[in-house]
Amino acid sequence: MRVAALYDIHGNLPALEAVLEDITRAGVDRVVVGGDVVPGPMPRETLVRLLAFDVAIEFIVGNGEVAVLAEMNGQDSGVPARYRDGIRWNAAQLHPCDGELLMAWPTTLRMNISGIGKVLFCHATPQNPNDVFTRLTPDDRIASLFGTLDVDVVVCGHTHMQFDRTINSVRVVNAGSVGMPFSEPGAYWLLLTSQIDFRRTEYDFAKAAARIRSTQYPGAEEFAAHNVLRPPSEEKMLRAFEKT
Repeated sequence: MRVAALYDIHGNLPALEAVLEDITRAGVDRVVVGGDVVPGPMPRETLVRLLAFDVAIEFIVGNGEVAVLAEMNGQDSGVPARYRDGIRWNAAQLHPCDGELLMAWPTTLRMNISGIGKVLFCHATPQNPNDVFTRLTPDDRIASLFGTLDVDVVVCGHTHMQFDRTINSVRVVNAGSVGMPFSEPGAYWLLLTSQIDFRRTEYDFAKAAARIRSTQYPGAEEFAAHNVLRPPSEEKMLRAFEKT
């Protein structure tokens, strides 16, 4: 079985379209979307494109969906003030049926993949979609976040940087981000077959930035400039995350 893991798309439809083309060429049998389809500049278009894809897709929920759902339900999204306009705008773009769909997404997903073993997919950690750790976070600070798991591999995302490390004797891999990478420009994802391949898909960044700027998303200009054309470096974001 060939499984693609797509995380942290964040409404970047041009990036998703390019990855789906790569997935088709790779002959993938199954896709796992690991949360944070939203928020972003093209939230509903991105969700519709995923649902129309002709390969079986399973979803898990991310902290982005949790925040947007809270806004849709008239609750406090819990995000910092600088992100609230974007969350409100995303909530307004989705239909009530979209909200029902997002609410049904589980927090984790398990499957057996020949050659890899028992795999658990989660957004950040199995316990919480908001937990933050990176490839540099010491084991003794994050071991309790994973507890005792009867799996061989955990696939996560959330921090938008790919890595491969071991925690509590479990291999933990981060798929990176399709839509908001903290690295050189591109769309990052995983291909799981008898091994785990870290993938990066290139696309027309200038054209994608223009499409994003044409939306009414409150952060469209910043997203185009700093998430598509000139994403922050991994080194910069590692320093920022380790402060938290």
